[in-house]
Amino acid sequence: MPPPPPPSDSTDARVLREQVAALYATMPASTAVDALLAWGLCAVMYWQTRNAGILVWLGLHFVQILRYPLIHAYFRDPQAAGRSAFWARRHWRELLYYSITWGLAPWLFLPADSMPLTALLMLTMLGLCSGGVPSVAPRWPSVLAFVVPMTVGLITALAWRGDAIHLFLATCAVLHVGATLHFAHAQHTLLTTALVTRFEKEALADALAHQVQITQQASEEKTRFFAAASHDLRQPLHAIALFGVVLERELQGHASQPHAQRLMRAVNALSGSLDTMLDVSQLDAGVVQAQPQAVPLRGVLLAVQALAATRADERGLQLRVRTTPLWVRTDPQLLQRLLANLVENAIKYTPAGGVLVVARARSAEAWLDVVDTGVGIAPEHHQRVFQEFYQVHNPGRDRAQGLGIGLSIVRRLSLLLDHPVELHSQPGRGSRFRVRLPLADAPAGLPAPNAAPNAAPDVAPDAAPDAAPDAALARLHPAGPLPRHVLLLDDEADITDALAAFLHGEGIATAAARDEPEALQRLDQAAAAGQPFDALLCDYRLAAGADGLDAALRLRARAGGTPRLLLITGETAPERLHRVHDSGVPVLFKPVQPERLLQALAELNTTSAAPAPSRR
Repeated sequence: MPPPPPPSDSTDARVLREQVAALYATMPASTAVDALLAWGLCAVMYWQTRNAGILVWLGLHFVQILRYPLIHAYFRDPQAAGRSAFWARRHWRELLYYSITWGLAPWLFLPADSMPLTALLMLTMLGLCSGGVPSVAPRWPSVLAFVVPMTVGLITALAWRGDAIHLFLATCAVLHVGATLHFAHAQHTLLTTALVTRFEKEALADALAHQVQITQQASEEKTRFFAAASHDLRQPLHAIALFGVVLERELQGHASQPHAQRLMRAVNALSGSLDTMLDVSQLDAGVVQAQPQAVPLRGVLLAVQALAATRADERGLQLRVRTTPLWVRTDPQLLQRLLANLVENAIKYTPAGGVLVVARARSAEAWLDVVDTGVGIAPEHHQRVFQEFYQVHNPGRDRAQGLGIGLSIVRRLSLLLDHPVELHSQPGRGSRFRVRLPLADAPAGLPAPNAAPNAAPDVAPDAAPDAAPDAALARLHPAGPLPRHVLLLDDEADITDALAAFLHGEGIATAAARDEPEALQRLDQAAAAGQPFDALLCDYRLAAGADGLDAALRLRARAGGTPRLLLITGETAPERLHRVHDSGVPVLFKPVQPERLLQALAELNTTSAAPAPSRR
C-alpha cells in the first residue's frame, strides 16, 4: 500500500492564507483612493474654515503612504504563505492606525457653525466606512479595526455638541454603523464558508485520489500475483498433461487404462479452469481486439449450438436455437464467444426444462436472447453475477458448476464489442440474458450461410470442470505432416522430458537444451550431422530470467532462418501477453492440449519460416 500523501495545512490555516492574500490584494487600490479622498476633503475644509487642525490631521494621514512599502514587503516575502498569521497581525495594526486617524478628524476640524461642512465630513466618513468594508470583509478582526475607531470618533464628536441636531446625526450614524457591521459580518461569514467548503472538497478530492491510487496498486498487485501463481501452476500441469497422454497411450487395453483416463479428465478440467482465467487476462490486457463486420447471425447461432448440444444432452435439457436471416455488425468470433458463455451458464443453472436462443429485430437493433427455465437470480444479485468468481447458487464452490468467470468474460466482451447485455430474472422463474447488437445490411447477392463458420472462438467457454474435453471444444487433429526433428528449449527438465516422450510417440525426434548456449550447440551439432532441426519449441521464461523469445529469434537467425519457431509459455502478465502478441511468433499457453500441440506443429511444418499469428 502506498504511503498516504504528506499532510497538508489544516483547513483553518489554508483559510487564513487566502483571507490574508485577499486583504493585501485590495490594499494598493484602496490606499490610493483613500489618499485622494483625504486630500480632497482637507482642501475643501481648509478653504472654508482655515482650521489649523486640518493640517495636523493631514500630517497624521500622510503616514498612510508608509503602507505602500508594507504592501510590497508582503508580495516580496517568499514565505508569505507560511507566515499568514504574522502578515494578518501587521495588516490589522496598520488598519487600526488608519481608522483611529480618521476617527480623530471630527474632533480636530468638525465645524460648529456650518451644517453643510458637518454633513460633508459625516457623509465622507460614513461613505468611506461602507465602501471600505468589502475590502476588509475576509477577516472579521480587520472589519472591527476598520469600522469601530473611525465611527466611534465620529459619533462621540457629534454627541459632544449636545444640541438636538447633532444628537440626531449621532443617532443616524449609530444606525448606519450597526447596519454596516451586520452586512459586513454576513459577507465575512459567506466568504469564510466558501473557503472552508472549497478546501474541504479539495481534501476529499485528495483523499479520493489516494484511495484510487491504493485501489490501482492493489489491482496491479493482484494481477501480478495471479500471473505468478498461474505461471507456477501451469508449469507442472503442462508436464503432467503430456506424461498423462503418454501413460494413457501405453496403457491401451490394460486394466489400469480407466484410471489413466480419469487422470486425464481431471487434468483437462484444471487446464480448462486455467484457460478461462487466461481469457480474462487477455481481455484485460487489451490483447483481444474487436474486428466488426457484417455477420449473418445464423452461422454464429449454429456454431454455438454445435458447441453446447452435447453438454445440454448430458444434463437432459432441451437446447433450442432458432436461426434467423438477420445480419448484424459485430466481430463473429467474439460474439460467438460471448453467446457460448451465456448458453453454457444457462445450461449450468437449469436443472430441468431447457434453454432457448432466439434473435429478433427491434428498430435498428437485433435482440439476441438466451432464455432458460432455471433457478433464476434475485434482483439484488443482477449486477454482482458479472463479477469474477461470484456465484449465487454455489456457496460450497462445487467445481461442477464452474469457476464463476463466464459472466465476467461476457461483461468484458460486451464492453469490447459495445453490445449491451441486459439481465431479466426472478428466483424460480428462470433468466433471460439479452444482447443488443446493431443491425447490418446483407451484402448484395450473398445469402446467409447454411452452416456454422469453420473457425472456433479463440477461447473456450467457461465449461464445467468435469465435462469431457470434446464437449467443450472440438479436438484438433494435425492437418498435415509433422516435423521430423524438433529442438526443445526449456530450463525445466520435467517439461522437456514430457515433451520428448509425447513427441517420440508421434514419430518426432527431439533434442533438449536448458539455455541459449546449449541450444546453439545443439543447432551446430545437428547441422554438422546433416540433420537440421525443423522446429524450435521454446519457453518464454528461461533460467536466470533469460528471455526465451529473444533467444529463439537469435537462434533462428544463427541457423539462417530455420528452424521455425513455436513459443510455449505459462506467462499471463498483461505486459508479456502484449509482447508475445506483438512479436507475431506462434504461441501456445501452458498447459497445452496434446492435440493443439500437434496441430500447431503441423501448421509450422506447412508454412514458411515467417512469423504467424499467435494461437491458443
